[in-house]
Amino acid sequence: MPIYLVQVAYTDKALAAILKNPENPHRGGIEAVRPAVEKLEGKILSAYLALGEYNVVAILQMPDNVNATALSMAIMAAGACKMINITPLLTMQEGLEAIRKAHEAAYRPPSSGSESLRRE
Repeated sequence: MPIYLVQVAYTDKALAAILKNPENPHRGGIEAVRPAVEKLEGKILSAYLALGEYNVVAILQMPDNVNATALSMAIMAAGACKMINITPLLTMQEGLEAIRKAHEAAYRPPSSGSESLRRE
């Protein structure tokens, strides 16, 4: 089953609610989303609080991109998050296969007359 990196930034209102009950910030966050993940046939593999642009980072297993996108839409529609980023992850073997296929594709950028558009 495909793996996804999920990054979530809470709204100010959601973060304020979490700060009112600091004993278990995941209860209002990752545990709140678990039923939706499971209903979409996914699984939460791990989750972390994060510093910076995102408040929560999680690794999920989802059946496909359609279910991952549905999860993103459901989370955003609920209103507790101001931003969500879901990135499909490749295993090292899948990445190596992609590299081989990219090499075989032999893509060449278009030319603009006498100079190539390729970066040197």
